[in-house]
Amino acid sequence: MLPLDDKTIRGAFINASRKELSDLSLPDLDAVDWDALDYLGWRDRRIARRAYVVIPTDDGPVGILLRQAEASYRTRAQCALCQDVTLPNEVVFYSAKRPGPAGRNGDTVGTLICADFQCSANVRKPPPPAYLGFDIEAARQERMASLRTRIANLARSLVEG
Repeated sequence: MLPLDDKTIRGAFINASRKELSDLSLPDLDAVDWDALDYLGWRDRRIARRAYVVIPTDDGPVGILLRQAEASYRTRAQCALCQDVTLPNEVVFYSAKRPGPAGRNGDTVGTLICADFQCSANVRKPPPPAYLGFDIEAARQERMASLRTRIANLARSLVEG
C-alpha cells in the first residue's frame, strides 16, 4: 500500500460527517509499515465501538467509518476479508452507513472483520503445506491478492449499493 498522509486520509472518507471527521483520531502514520498492508484499519482510541478503514482503489483511497456491533458473540467466526481459518484474534461485526441520502435514511453494509484489522498480517503467514509439492509462496501470494479483491469489493458495495 502506498503511504498516506493525514490530509489524504481525512479527504478519503465517503460516509463520515464533518463532525465525525473532526473527531477522527489517526494512528501514528510514521510507525505504519505501509509495505506490509493491503489496507489501513484502526480502532478509534477515544470513541468506543468506532473504527476506520482506508482502502486503496484504482480511483484513489476510499475511507470508511465503521461501527462495531454492541452484541458480543461467544462463538468463533471467520473474518470475511482475510478468511483465515487459524485466527489468532477475535472477529467482530462492523457496519458502515452508505454515503449520501441512503446512509442518512439508515441504509448500511455489515461484515465480519478481525477486531484489530490484522488481515494483512494473517494472509502473509505461510499456510501449512496441503500436500507434497505444495507451493507455499504461491498460496501466500494468492491469499494476499484475494484480500485485496475482497476489501475493494467492500468499498464498491458501499458506494454502489
